[in-house]
Amino acid sequence: MGVRFLVLAALSVALMVVDARFEVLKPARSQMSRVLMDAYWVTDLPERLWQGVSSQFGSRTELVAENEKLKTENLLLQGRMQKLAALTEQNVRLRELLNSSALVNEKVEVAELIGVDPNPFTHRIIINKGERDGVVLGQPVLDARGLMGQVVELMPYTSRVLLLTDSTHSIPVQVNRNGLRAIASGTGNPERLELRHVADTADIKEGDLLVSSGLGQRFPAGYPVATVKEVIHDSGQPFAIVRAVPTAALNRSRYMLLVFSDSRTPEERANAAAQAQDAQDQPAGSAVTVPATATNPAAGTAPAAAPATTAPVAVPAAAPKPVTPAKPAAHPAPAKPPAAPAPVVKPPKPPVTTPEAITRGRE
Repeated sequence: MGVRFLVLAALSVALMVVDARFEVLKPARSQMSRVLMDAYWVTDLPERLWQGVSSQFGSRTELVAENEKLKTENLLLQGRMQKLAALTEQNVRLRELLNSSALVNEKVEVAELIGVDPNPFTHRIIINKGERDGVVLGQPVLDARGLMGQVVELMPYTSRVLLLTDSTHSIPVQVNRNGLRAIASGTGNPERLELRHVADTADIKEGDLLVSSGLGQRFPAGYPVATVKEVIHDSGQPFAIVRAVPTAALNRSRYMLLVFSDSRTPEERANAAAQAQDAQDQPAGSAVTVPATATNPAAGTAPAAAPATTAPVAVPAAAPKPVTPAKPAAHPAPAKPPAAPAPVVKPPKPPVTTPEAITRGRE
């Protein structure tokens, strides 16, 4: 017994050494693993069958409950969407009343990050959209959370974007809670912005959302920029120290949006909006009747004979007609005079009988 155990132990050790040092037993090991896998699959078959049957009955109940939950959520979201649509229309009407043609939904285009500036003292990135794609200098760039920066260098197929946290970048912002305006400047730290020249008595506190004010005519108004993280008041200083954290994921966003906003000046936008409002307020028929009345007196002929759309064409045709019958009346042409009295004689024919009876009675 002891000898057999020693022989088996020595054989096991020899097999382990040969398997570790050489590849002689590799085909045999692969075949054994295949056999063992088939055996494992056969032995595990009852367990898997039981789990499949139980999951069929259990999943149906879960699916019914999940379906009811999704229906409820869908109904709530549809209600919110209806309210959002009403608010959007109301916003459009209010902007029309203010003679403002600011865009409610700006045109955007998706861009992808393809490079980062290796200089640690500048915060710049490279995107895969360039001048051939309609990108312009100063164009705003944002991600799913907020503003990221603006385009500062154009190439045919790529562009360089300066991020908000660069030490040379500043953006006009306002506190979303009360409309307080300020300037957010980059600090060179990708996780921090500073609000400069904020009065120590200003109504700003931790947690306030800062949005773009649009006063610099570069960034569209209303987009999130940062969240106030710290406000330090010093009674000996005229300005408070305000630090904020950018809402955009400047170090993590791979896909971003290029915003194509309205490039017109405020005066041009106001004039265009005023003209559109006047055209909307003016009756539909007034624009058509004005040219008809202007051409009628110039023509001097019957105004009802020429519609508004054909007035300029009918006027020259009506003008020569009275001239042609006048000339043949003075000259010999006998054929044209009967053509002129013909339209005059035909209309009085029905009433001619009554005047004849009257004249006969008078005679």
